[in-house]
Amino acid sequence: MTYDFTPLFRSAIGFDRLATMAGNVANAQALPSYPPYNIEKTGETNYVLTMALAGFRPEDVDVVQEDNTLVVRGSVPENSRDREWLHRGIATRAFERRFVLADHTEIDRADLVNGLLSIAIRQLVPEAARPRRIPVRTEAVHAAPAETVQAA
Repeated sequence: MTYDFTPLFRSAIGFDRLATMAGNVANAQALPSYPPYNIEKTGETNYVLTMALAGFRPEDVDVVQEDNTLVVRGSVPENSRDREWLHRGIATRAFERRFVLADHTEIDRADLVNGLLSIAIRQLVPEAARPRRIPVRTEAVHAAPAETVQAA
């Protein structure tokens, strides 16, 4: 399935990166489902990404922000593989999950508590990106100022 973004380009300026990103997501193959995660909006510009990481210690997890991508990696300690398992229902395999972040987004903190990794994400809206009123002027304002004559 392909998507036609032509209608978007008719009324939007500067969204070609967004259209490319949407096209890549639409054409992506099956995404991995491990580990399971939630994304929660906790405020106007605040979010929390929560990942279920049973069996992982903080030193087994790596959280990195690379430009507009959040990368979460986990690796299993080798000593747990020497056991004889009768049933192994808790997955503790190595993983890497990537999340695309909006512009001007930063990671506040990452906490691993009771097998849940919580990553606090905040979107900062710079002054240049905030709405601003553009004054509408008349032609008279554009005219060159009259030369002033200094009295001697």
